[in-house]
Amino acid sequence: MSNSTVSGWNVLDAAHEALRQAVAGVPAGGWDLPTPCEGWTVTQVLQHAAGDQIGFASALTGEPGPSFNPFDPSGERVADPAAFAEDAIARSAKAWAGVDRDAAEVPTPVPPNKMSPWAGSTACALDAGVHAWDIAVATGRPSPLTPELARPLLQVAKEIVEPLRGWGAYAAVLKPAADDDDVATLLRYLGRDPHWTPAS
Repeated sequence: MSNSTVSGWNVLDAAHEALRQAVAGVPAGGWDLPTPCEGWTVTQVLQHAAGDQIGFASALTGEPGPSFNPFDPSGERVADPAAFAEDAIARSAKAWAGVDRDAAEVPTPVPPNKMSPWAGSTACALDAGVHAWDIAVATGRPSPLTPELARPLLQVAKEIVEPLRGWGAYAAVLKPAADDDDVATLLRYLGRDPHWTPAS
């Protein structure tokens, strides 16, 4: 991570690294595979995730947002997926690095559109982290989420997800299982099956 832009917010930097590694690990033939995001391929999840990171950066800096609709990704192959992801991650990290940690609130692209700096940066991390998971499991690789990362992500998810669920950004909560750990608890809250596989 030494050559990568970091925000200085630990949760966000960990989520950015998870997304970076998930994208780097997609095999050459993996970009059209299905993902836990119903109806979306790995490429579409990458486009959505990158667009959302640019959206958070834009809310903070006033710079232009994504040049496409992150909620209607084309699925057309990206020439250099790693560079595409890195550009979005770097824009987000740079924007969050400039945030005053003592500010009462900062603008965000998700409701309520103003959050504390910690909550805003963690909401941005939630987006990167969960889509890192989507990409990793779609390509048959282990979850990049750790319990240490999942706990703060769940905390902020419980603050912001319900309004987003109403217009389809997240599926309904899944019933918990007795053996759920922090990662599984987060994924089920976001409407994802922790044991999802491409065949499921």
